[in-house]
Amino acid sequence: MILDKGRDVIKKEAAAIAELAERLDENFTKAVELILECRGRVIVTGMGKSGLIGKKVAATFASIGIPAFFLHPAEAVHGDLGLVRSEDILIAISKSGATEELNTILPTIKRLDVKIILLTGQMASPLASKCNIALDCSVRAEACPNNLVPTSSTTAALVMGDALAIALLEKRNFTAEDFAHLHPGGSLGRRLLMRVEELMHTNSEIPLVKPGASVPEAILEITGKRLGTVLVANDDDTLAGIFTDGDLRRLVQSDKDFYKRSVGDVMVKNPKTIKRGALLDEALAVMEKHSITVLAVVNRENQPIGIIHLHDILKSKLV
Repeated sequence: MILDKGRDVIKKEAAAIAELAERLDENFTKAVELILECRGRVIVTGMGKSGLIGKKVAATFASIGIPAFFLHPAEAVHGDLGLVRSEDILIAISKSGATEELNTILPTIKRLDVKIILLTGQMASPLASKCNIALDCSVRAEACPNNLVPTSSTTAALVMGDALAIALLEKRNFTAEDFAHLHPGGSLGRRLLMRVEELMHTNSEIPLVKPGASVPEAILEITGKRLGTVLVANDDDTLAGIFTDGDLRRLVQSDKDFYKRSVGDVMVKNPKTIKRGALLDEALAVMEKHSITVLAVVNRENQPIGIIHLHDILKSKLV
């Protein structure tokens, strides 16, 4: 019974969001363009549960580089309207479209020539008529059995805010690196900012042999450097290939005279590589795509100058 009720709520809210997508129209495009043209801040406001959603919307905008903050309408009528400037944009959230506190502050905000975007469940409402753009966030019913507790309606407003934010992100060409610069304190931000050269093994730590080295010599190098692999370099120091402990296991199974072979005969040629200045996140993406745990770091001449292992990244606690 409890599980059934939980699933029912999730299905009702999911259905409300699906209907929201179908109702999206040119007003959404106008709202995005209006925010793109804004030379000030995006101010988000709302009362009660709508206010809580507004705080999240403002935080999301700030996280993608759009100056934004939440203004409590009850505090606004007691002096916080001084925070609002003519170059700002206001996003108001109101399910009913008749929130008294919003009706109180909107005339003052309009006198400042601030453009107003409303997220509402009632398009034909007093607030909608006072705003420049109204976005339809209406729902058939709340997920609450009494159709009272804000559930589907607050989810709809939150998703509309997210839709605006991501549309703005793409229009502004906001990259993963831009995101990282705004989130330097988190592991995701550090991972997106950190370069391969900060974690790679260099100089004597690089397991390295020539193509003519025997497989036993390669094994000794793999064992001594403890990275589970050895890079193979030509006489001009360019990268010829790679030989891993996985390659060794497969070789042992297929060739009983493996120890007589040269590593140049059994190595993997043209291995995946990366540059020292590449982002750590790029290295992770290459490893994941090709199901490998190590990358040779090469310079412009394709000479190995380092090696980075998945274990190094895991030890850094960035993933």
